[in-house]
Amino acid sequence: MNSNNPLLERLAPEDLPAFSAIKPEHVEPAIRQLIDEARLAVNQAAEQDEPRWDNVVAPIEAAEDRLGRAFSPVRHLHSVMDAPALREAYQAVLPLLTAFSTETGQNKALYETYRALADSEAFGRMDAASQKVLQDALRDFRLSGVALEGEARERYGQIMQRLSELSTRFQQNLMDATKAWTKHIEDESLLAGLPESARALLEQNARNKDKPGWLLTLDAPSFMAIMDFADDRALRREIYTAYTTRASDQGPETGDFDNSALMNEILELRQEVSALLGFANYAEYSLTTKMASDPADVESFLLDLAERTRPLAARELDELTAFARQAGLPDELQAWDAAYYSEKLKQARYELASEDLKPYFPAPAVINGLFEVVQRLYGLRITATGEPETWHRDVTCYEIRGEEDDLRGLFYLDPYAREDKRGGAWMDECRVRRRTEQGVQLPVAYLTCNFNPPIGDAPALLTHDEVTTLFHEFGHGLHHMLTRMELAPISGINGVEWDAVELPSQFMENWCWHREALDLFARHHETGETMPQALFDKLSASRNFMAGWQMLRQVEFSLFDLRLHRDFTAGDDDRVQNTLEQVRREVAVLSPPAWNRFANGFGHIFAGGYAAGYYSYKWAEVLSADAFSAFEETSLFDPRTGQRFLTEILEQGASRPAMESFVAFRGREPDITALLRHSGLEQQAA
Repeated sequence: MNSNNPLLERLAPEDLPAFSAIKPEHVEPAIRQLIDEARLAVNQAAEQDEPRWDNVVAPIEAAEDRLGRAFSPVRHLHSVMDAPALREAYQAVLPLLTAFSTETGQNKALYETYRALADSEAFGRMDAASQKVLQDALRDFRLSGVALEGEARERYGQIMQRLSELSTRFQQNLMDATKAWTKHIEDESLLAGLPESARALLEQNARNKDKPGWLLTLDAPSFMAIMDFADDRALRREIYTAYTTRASDQGPETGDFDNSALMNEILELRQEVSALLGFANYAEYSLTTKMASDPADVESFLLDLAERTRPLAARELDELTAFARQAGLPDELQAWDAAYYSEKLKQARYELASEDLKPYFPAPAVINGLFEVVQRLYGLRITATGEPETWHRDVTCYEIRGEEDDLRGLFYLDPYAREDKRGGAWMDECRVRRRTEQGVQLPVAYLTCNFNPPIGDAPALLTHDEVTTLFHEFGHGLHHMLTRMELAPISGINGVEWDAVELPSQFMENWCWHREALDLFARHHETGETMPQALFDKLSASRNFMAGWQMLRQVEFSLFDLRLHRDFTAGDDDRVQNTLEQVRREVAVLSPPAWNRFANGFGHIFAGGYAAGYYSYKWAEVLSADAFSAFEETSLFDPRTGQRFLTEILEQGASRPAMESFVAFRGREPDITALLRHSGLEQQAA
């Protein structure tokens, strides 16, 4: 049955996916077989009269790991090399996986077996990590509806199947809508204001499609180039309209990939499943696996940030508006003007343009510099390995080794934007660290970004924002790969409270702002010279440029998400847009036009894991700023502080509550002071 199916042949602990050999026709047979094997392990565990770790938990974990490792490359290829046949195969197995997950979570015999093991004398002899696995499992059984009976039990399964389908369709609609819009330009005068690097990118887009001139797309590098630099206001409005109405009932692709009905159904089903499980709303349900315990506490945290931030954001808007009028803006500042005039104001105020920095951030040097930062912090060595195959020529596989030359993990880095690749940046699990009969299975990660690609033979030149994005995603990767936990449910980021998952990622961004770190990689791609002190001073001075605006924007998204899932109203088909507009009236200083459909592309909450949890970015920013302040109190690369962060945060996984890990590192609970200071908001707190 395994013959010639790479998804079944490459499941030994040391194996990596054979990407080039994976075909759509391999997907369903492999997943069906591995689900059957996992189901057998579940049923056998549930029948144990004398439950022990080795006859209950261990065999289930092993079977689910095999299933997860087979599905992981399929899920990943669907995101980075999307094609119709693969999409169809991916969609075919999602219902099978969802059904198996629901069936396992509602297996009462298995639940009773786990509970008997947790109540046994053997539990007291287990280490804390094993006890945590059992306790989390019992919680998850309850959240999976193990106590439901009859129609309620059946309905729960139907809801989970439908939610899986809807979230997948949401993301695919967004990908298709992004790809559907292009604008071919042959009149170069329309591109006035764009730097040469941006023009070269758009010219390369056109050349890749065998077209003359320049081709605009909605991929981030193309979109941001127009929004930041194009003098042609009508062109800025056109691409802004196309981007902010993707997958909606508005804009140039009206209705073609509309996510509106999907969003409403997702919200209705989330509310229904929450009620089935005894929660007042989905926000309450979501917070059961987070550090925060009450939606009211989350809202209070966000409103406090808004109150501290709004006066500064309002002043920033006044300054931007005055500057735009002096620069010739004929009427009111609009959403498609903000980035353009912000870029010009930054250049005027700090004598700094984004393009001034890019020559000092060639992608290969930035990547190597990131590795050097990690080596200095944690004593790790990262090198490329030419052995594993990848899915695209832009992808490189690297290995991480410790001070004793011990292999800690591997990761694939896929840095550049391209067609048929989902937008954004993310880290995903390829393989998790766990103890097996053959030894420890080492963790492997996917790190995916959508940076400006190389133009011709020159290296890709990154913006400073792209540099911080790379450091951010690598922080996630370190959290996954440097764990010392050997039980899959608490290994790496698995089982970590969702509002603490962003701590290691946002923490890493801090090194992008300090001279000592930048000197490791910020060198001119032609001359090799380090960044001039005057240029660094401008970058440092601009760190909090529009900081209030940016903070308020994140608060807006977080409040929208929280209230959308907390204040559910049945039968209100306009609830999404109405909720967003109400939040904007309350906290925003510049509202977008009425036809803006931001929510239709908000994949984090409709197709990702951030539903009623988007606030996690701001909460984790409190944690990360406070954690970094420990280095400010010592030195940027203080080895003792670095080792303490490694051992108390990165290596712990979910073996203990995230707050305990933070206190173990910092010596106290988190304080918002560092975040306010780093964001230039200290005076707002007074």
